[in-house]
Amino acid sequence: MVSINPNDISPAKLQGYLQGAVAPRPIAFASTIDENGNSNLSPFSFFNVFSSNPPILIFSPARRVRNNSVKHTLINSKNTKEVVINVVNYEIVQQMSLSSTEYPDGVNEFEKAGLTMLKSDLVKPFRVAESPVQFECKVNEIIALGNEGGAGNLIICEVVKIHIDEAVLDANGIIDQHKIDLVARCGGNWYSRANMGLFEVEKPISTLGIGVDTIPDFIKNSTVFNGNDLGILGNIESIPSEEEITIFVNENFNVKAVLSGDDETKKHELAKQYIDKNEVLSAWKVLLANK
Repeated sequence: MVSINPNDISPAKLQGYLQGAVAPRPIAFASTIDENGNSNLSPFSFFNVFSSNPPILIFSPARRVRNNSVKHTLINSKNTKEVVINVVNYEIVQQMSLSSTEYPDGVNEFEKAGLTMLKSDLVKPFRVAESPVQFECKVNEIIALGNEGGAGNLIICEVVKIHIDEAVLDANGIIDQHKIDLVARCGGNWYSRANMGLFEVEKPISTLGIGVDTIPDFIKNSTVFNGNDLGILGNIESIPSEEEITIFVNENFNVKAVLSGDDETKKHELAKQYIDKNEVLSAWKVLLANK
């Protein structure tokens, strides 16, 4: 048994132990707006429900361990006192992950992640249309737990309206846990899918992913790719060059064979196979060949 005094290890290592041991954790996909009306969307796994009467949700945007800065979600919640908490199911997990990329202030993560902004009824922040359950909330209180990197900030939210996709309800109007197919956060790259168990989602790159909004329409409109596929394609720093594409095609007979025909669907299906194998740059090279 390893015994550790939290004061004897670095904040980053302590955070890793806590996140690896206290898991799986539900995800608050929090939508806020700043004082100028700009939208922000970011996921937080320090989150749960703490009361049903009144209905209270609490999530915690921690101060960044590496530089002790605070997140836009915390600033917006303090200034506007409103937030929408969207739940995350398997269908949007890759897009959710992409939205956690630290884009500059003013960049709309809805657009970068390829998610739909849905107007709320009682609060100003938008809902994530693709989320199966969305909670419109008023912020009752924010409790800072410290001033150093890694310190949490409890955002205590009172639910003022709930929106539930009928597709996740059973015959009695109750949420069916198989249908909702929720995911939860574990340590490292690991997530837990309620219906299937553990799986990995590669963390967004430390630079900036190109985002789903910059993916060409012929890819976004394809019937072969789902939201998770687009999220994966959007999480690269830059698309391959023409030279890289040419070399790849010439070195892969099966790719050249598919490209020799005029069937766009087969081309997309081949790219999908590369995505499923986590060979994202190869998928891009297939998609952009002969374009």
